[in-house]
Amino acid sequence: MPPYKHMRITVIAVCMLWAWLIAVTSCKSNTNTGNGTGQEAISLPDTLHVGTLYSPMSYFIYREEQMGYDYDLVQRFGSDKGITIDLHVAPSMASLIQMLDSGIIDLAAYEIPITSEYRGHVLPAGPENTTSQVLVQRKPSKKHPGITNVTQLVGRDIYVENASKYQQRLINLNNELGGGIRIHTIDKDTLITEDLIEMVSEGKLPLTVVDSDIASLNRTYYPDLDISLPISFQQRSAWGVSPKSPWLADSINSWLNDTERKKSRSRLHKRYFELSKVSPAVNINFSSGRISPYDDLFRKYAAEAGIDWRLLASQGYAESQFDTTVISWAGAKGIMQIMPRTAKAYGLSEAEILSPEPNIRCAAKIMASLDKLLENHVKNPEERTKFVLAAYNSGIAHIYDAIALAAKTGKQTDVWDDNVSDALMLKSNPEYYNDPVCKHGYFRGRQTTSYVKKVLDFYEKAKAKIKK
Repeated sequence: MPPYKHMRITVIAVCMLWAWLIAVTSCKSNTNTGNGTGQEAISLPDTLHVGTLYSPMSYFIYREEQMGYDYDLVQRFGSDKGITIDLHVAPSMASLIQMLDSGIIDLAAYEIPITSEYRGHVLPAGPENTTSQVLVQRKPSKKHPGITNVTQLVGRDIYVENASKYQQRLINLNNELGGGIRIHTIDKDTLITEDLIEMVSEGKLPLTVVDSDIASLNRTYYPDLDISLPISFQQRSAWGVSPKSPWLADSINSWLNDTERKKSRSRLHKRYFELSKVSPAVNINFSSGRISPYDDLFRKYAAEAGIDWRLLASQGYAESQFDTTVISWAGAKGIMQIMPRTAKAYGLSEAEILSPEPNIRCAAKIMASLDKLLENHVKNPEERTKFVLAAYNSGIAHIYDAIALAAKTGKQTDVWDDNVSDALMLKSNPEYYNDPVCKHGYFRGRQTTSYVKKVLDFYEKAKAKIKK
């Protein structure tokens, strides 16, 4: 064969190989490489349909912004992969699994237990979480040394939700120990797990039991709690995809194993499960004749908003103790703790948000807007102030939900104390935040009710000491 023919065949072969390499490289970023079993690679869709549940860990709305550990993580997956996340919120775990079975969603971004119960319906994917049930008690002291071993539970009173897995675990543990644990059950229509944790923190109850991830999250609100003693075996859980979609599980797992993604996930975990969500107490005695170094700004912009400047200053105290540099776990910034998206909506730039004057000016505008939005719901100006403060802290969507819940449960819809405030507290209970009248799901209402009280208590002290 002439030499030029050999050269021609070689050139053609090289070109074909080069074309194949280009094709493979061009689709590598959005194509799964299989699960090691030789299956054909499948590209990620342009839109990923994702299901989740409202909860303090997975997904919730706070100050009009969508949040949650699972929500943030799946949004980052979509951003990194260049795909749109279409979010669906299911009312229950059973509904979430059904949505996965029927193909309504591609991915369940919620901690689904890895058990035989779900094996035929769910293929685990993504972040695996390992939890156990733990004892919740106050931190030990000389007077109360604390419980360090399950055998010390004999003769103790423990309070848990009635008909819950915690009750069943305590019954089994009691049998293992030969009896003696005094198990008290609480009707979940009256109190739920979050309430019991708060009551332990306040010393109203001695002990309760919850899952370790729930305990970790709640300790960010109640740092005086000890959650170090496990009382059950560990339970694994993870996101889930359909068993028909192992390629999607592979893609998510591969993404999570990247070094940068591991760091990102660690930061998210710290945000939700480690960073304190309570502000240190700062005593202000008004002896200087001033409330804060920013009284002139509070006077100026409160006047424009038509409110008492001492009330606006009281918010500044409750929000940040007048710290201009503080950034909350949720991303709220500055003296008045304004969320970046809200700041943008009111014309406050990212560069200005930590600056005292524009921050206070923006807060005054927000208060005036909320007052107008609530004017038709609460006619009495003094009473409406409580609603406005609550809406500033939680976002007005949850206040609208609370008003609707108040109406449904036979409470006064234009009275805050013991009426709409109680309805807002119900929004941490699945029975109520999944009710059709609630449009915005789970919310930790006890923080907002405490905020309103804190602002108004400080305001009363300020009015007694500081001239208008």
